[in-house]
Amino acid sequence: MPLLFRTAAASEPAGSPDSRHPRRRTALVAATAGLAVLAVGTPVAYATLGSGASPEPRPAVAGAVRGKDYIETRLLFGTERPDGGPEVTDRQFLAFIDEEVTPRFPNGLTIQDGRGQWRDSHGVIERERSYELTLLYPASEARLRGRQIERIRDAYEKEYAQDSVGRLEERVTADF
Repeated sequence: MPLLFRTAAASEPAGSPDSRHPRRRTALVAATAGLAVLAVGTPVAYATLGSGASPEPRPAVAGAVRGKDYIETRLLFGTERPDGGPEVTDRQFLAFIDEEVTPRFPNGLTIQDGRGQWRDSHGVIERERSYELTLLYPASEARLRGRQIERIRDAYEKEYAQDSVGRLEERVTADF
């Protein structure tokens, strides 16, 4: 059962909203000890579900979705060189973007810094600083853009002695 605390209007400082209305009371509700423990000791996502409840599916978006069909391609670039050479620097990576990517995708792109790991061709787990490049283009251009993306991957692998550049693709709806 929640605890209820009341303060009399007479105890309010002069000029406060409650001091002008003597009958007005301010109520403060504190959670019970059990709920306080739940809120402190349990992640919010679980605390709000109740006992044994599973999350409800999200309702469908009302109305028609605006936008057109696009392809989102994400490329994952590592910076460690398997041949033992120096790590790819920010300056080198941005120069690569300027020379190899921007001419093929001048309408825009997104670059994010990352940390990743993967098993190299020798079976060794490599942990390295990385970059994630996101490209978004109309689905109608998928064949042309796919070839351009492969040229970008090949160029990075050759220039920086990489085993691979990861590629992920997804069909999305986008509106600008």
